Amino acid sequence: MIDPFGRAISYLRVSVTDRCDLRCVYCMSEDMTFVPRAQLLTLEELDRVCSTFVGLGVKKLRLTGGEPLVRKNVLSLFESLGRHLKTGALDELTLTTNGTQLDGAAERLRAAGVERINISLDSLDADRFKTITRWGNHAQVMDGIRAAKASGLKVKINVVALRDVNEDEFDDMVAWCGREGFDLVFIETMPMGDIDGDRTDQYLPLSVVRARLANRWTMSAIPDNTGGPARYMRVAETGGRVGFITPMTHNFCESCNRVRLTCTGTLYMCLGQEDAADLRKPLRQSESNAPLIAAIHEAIGRKPKGHDFIIDRRHSRPAVGRHMSVTGG
Repeated sequence: MIDPFGRAISYLRVSVTDRCDLRCVYCMSEDMTFVPRAQLLTLEELDRVCSTFVGLGVKKLRLTGGEPLVRKNVLSLFESLGRHLKTGALDELTLTTNGTQLDGAAERLRAAGVERINISLDSLDADRFKTITRWGNHAQVMDGIRAAKASGLKVKINVVALRDVNEDEFDDMVAWCGREGFDLVFIETMPMGDIDGDRTDQYLPLSVVRARLANRWTMSAIPDNTGGPARYMRVAETGGRVGFITPMTHNFCESCNRVRLTCTGTLYMCLGQEDAADLRKPLRQSESNAPLIAAIHEAIGRKPKGHDFIIDRRHSRPAVGRHMSVTGG
């Protein structure tokens, strides 16, 4: 699959649910309205559409949400999709999670062929974590992280940089991840969805974060790439990697190899654009995959050059109306 700008599409991110057991202040309103369960693709349909993408050249699958592990029986989907790892058709099967359900899922994920996972953790302080997530139990997440490490999963910690909220913890995050052997990635907050607040108050450029970290840590750029948009640096004092995802201060669109499928079968060719394609209809209209494949090719042919994210300080409205949990975090 080649888009209009010559980029090969080899990475599919799939939201298996828009539901989550947390309400992070930068991601969701506290009182969310979720998609009726009857509108969701079944796990079998998700397997079919993912497998079709693998057949068209996707080499990396990431299951996301919402929180993917709150979907009933979702581990069976990982186990089914793991067959593509065994044949060599798929290079990697992974997920992004908030860690709340990992304590009971890590071993099955590893057995299904998952080798590394991303875990969102925006604070090491239990009280602050509760404030950021509204509903979160910090100890439960830390138990999940320990279970993931014990199972042999490689762990990457994702931290959304929030002005005046968690910015005083970033040195501690670097040190902790270095001790634990975890990669650490900082992410700029993105203007998606109504969050019951003003994102201009949250936004912290990662150029500022990196400059502050450089006052304590010796960091050097490295060419490592895990298939996503993070740019990595090696920290001499810990030996660990620190990455930066900068959709606002320096977008990464020129190398975008990703498309995103929602839990209802809508394909977004760009996280920051509203144009989308309905894959549920062709998926269900025929037992043949031919209509689905045609719809996928037509959609890839419309993939835009890049997003239009901007933190609008004149208006409080988000750049994109849908929440991240709808598209897949």
